Amino acid sequence: MPTPRPASEPSSHLLVPFASASDPACRAALPGLPLPELTALLAELVPVYTDGGDDHSLSPPHERALAQALGLVRADGCPFGDGLIPWAAMEDAQPDTPQAWFTPCHFQVGMEQVTLLPGDQLGLTDEHSRALFDALAPYCAEDGIALTYQSATRWHARGEPLRGIACASLDRVSGRSVEAWMAESTANPAGGQLLKRLQSEAQMLFYTHAVHDAREAARLHPVNGFWVSGAGALDRAVKPAAPPTQPEDLRRAALQADWTAWRQAWAALDAGPIAQWRARAQRGEPLTLTLCGERAAQRFTNAPRGAGARIGRLIKNLLGPAPAWKTLDTL
Repeated sequence: MPTPRPASEPSSHLLVPFASASDPACRAALPGLPLPELTALLAELVPVYTDGGDDHSLSPPHERALAQALGLVRADGCPFGDGLIPWAAMEDAQPDTPQAWFTPCHFQVGMEQVTLLPGDQLGLTDEHSRALFDALAPYCAEDGIALTYQSATRWHARGEPLRGIACASLDRVSGRSVEAWMAESTANPAGGQLLKRLQSEAQMLFYTHAVHDAREAARLHPVNGFWVSGAGALDRAVKPAAPPTQPEDLRRAALQADWTAWRQAWAALDAGPIAQWRARAQRGEPLTLTLCGERAAQRFTNAPRGAGARIGRLIKNLLGPAPAWKTLDTL
């Protein structure tokens, strides 16, 4: 998931990724979430925007919501298309140059599908990652893609073949079958084919590399490929707005399908940041809350309301606030 730059002042926007998820086990757990602080906070706020969709989009709702919050849009003011949010180019000195992130990963081959485990789930060290990066970089350079080592789990790629490539976010494909999520481009079919060839070359290259044997000897998943995400270019320089506050524990638990940990993360979030947001809302501070599932996102605010909205809120409070899980179930 993209990591926005830290803000110098406290955020007035709380953006919650994986507030809900599509897994049936998560859906079954929703009615058992008490979430008293979230229920009370939602009673203080009004919904102002819903980003509907499905759980097959390349860009998940929380990334679309983050792009909107940062003001990351095209020059015509429209949002970037599905899978085309240029995260890698956003803060680069040359944002009009096509860029992407390459994430070293493990493709786990099963009987009927190939599942992806990204680098942050592999215990990947700089030593192993740097060696694989050094092996792959010359192959990329031959195809017009310059690689820069950013971290063990993220390599920065730059080059014209990355223009117009629609990519599935790692938060979409992590732990899932990759077949439906491979990078495609109707605008740049040659670039799409080039990336597929590079991924095949990386598979063979990494398999014969000394790092492969070292990781197997240590009983670690070998790195046998990379995933492309955040590809594209900006049509103008963008100065991002102050980023929202984003709790990460729900996301980490959901990506590992650990619904016990996910419920625990919600309890901690409700008792901590959500309770703090509720107190701030009751003091009259202008606040925004965005709850994101895998299908949709909904934004709420306590901005000044007209008479109709105030009457509606009064009636809602007289009837008693609906439990928060019913809102989460719509996401």
